[in-house]
Amino acid sequence: MMFELPELEYEYDALEPHIDALTMEIHHSKHHAGYTSNLNAAIEGTSMEGLGIEELLSKHSDNNAIRNNGGGFWNHRLFWTVMCPNGGGSPEGVLASAIDEQFGSFESFQQTFAKAAMTRFGSGWAWLCVNNDGKLCICSSPNQDNPLMDSSGHPILGIDVWEHAYYKKFGPGRADYIASWWNVVDWPQVSAYYADATGN
Repeated sequence: MMFELPELEYEYDALEPHIDALTMEIHHSKHHAGYTSNLNAAIEGTSMEGLGIEELLSKHSDNNAIRNNGGGFWNHRLFWTVMCPNGGGSPEGVLASAIDEQFGSFESFQQTFAKAAMTRFGSGWAWLCVNNDGKLCICSSPNQDNPLMDSSGHPILGIDVWEHAYYKKFGPGRADYIASWWNVVDWPQVSAYYADATGN
């Protein structure tokens, strides 16, 4: 079974004014579509065909085609789902409590996460993960890497800091992009991912 480009649950312009429609269209229909196509080409006719994406990433990330394209496929699939129109605000319930426990406050978490995104040199991602001890942690990864590849954690929130994610609207202003991005974060969905990862 081959991988398919996931459809978005909102229109390309639905995240305006925080993320512009042209960026969304190119990002989804060109970049994510390209990773999907190249991933399928990399596994077709091999023993990897039929494996799920997370198994591919955890067992075959030493294969550059899987690392780059499989990572690109998985990372963007998560990225689209942790954003929504009328998002933003702050989490509630058990995720909010876990963030307060781990980082001291939601504001402290935001600062730490934004720093991870800002200090990722070149292209890459920043992540909020559930680590192997069930605790929240923040990290970043280069290119299309993610923590699934070394089993260091399971991402429940991620921000793409490749220039193609923000340059058309913000130019070199990565900090402005990150600040605006908080307004579209879908905290109920992130909370659902947290519950899945922890069993809570």
